[in-house]
Amino acid sequence: MPLAKRKTETVTFPISVFETADRIEDLEDWLLSKRHEFMRKMRKARRDDIQGKGKDWKFLKKELRIK
Repeated sequence: MPLAKRKTETVTFPISVFETADRIEDLEDWLLSKRHEFMRKMRKARRDDIQGKGKDWKFLKKELRIK
């Protein structure tokens, strides 16, 4: 899509978020925390981990071919 046709969005942050953010990642974390679908998936992943349903990191690396 040509740049001229892209829709731009404005994202607003509470000033307190900027005052407490030390890094850009802190702002990204705050944005993600406002996404209900993302938070739902994270809570499910945490429940699965607590119940021992998670996969071992070495297994995942091999499965995903990560070196």
